[in-house]
Amino acid sequence: MTVERGLRLMAGIVILISLALAHFVSIYWLWLTVFVGLNLLQSAITDWCPAMAILRAMGLKNANCSTR
Repeated sequence: MTVERGLRLMAGIVILISLALAHFVSIYWLWLTVFVGLNLLQSAITDWCPAMAILRAMGLKNANCSTR
């Protein structure tokens, strides 16, 4: 798995958990979804995201470095 795919996977999981928490616990959990969306937007513009550093530290490689 690459950093880019891991980032999308992590964002998707956090969004789904946030939506479930908003439905079952409190509507204020939607702020987590807003945060993830803004973080993805910032990441697309700057090509940097804190989660990418974490995923690289876990051993994931960039997409342009992997062989298919």
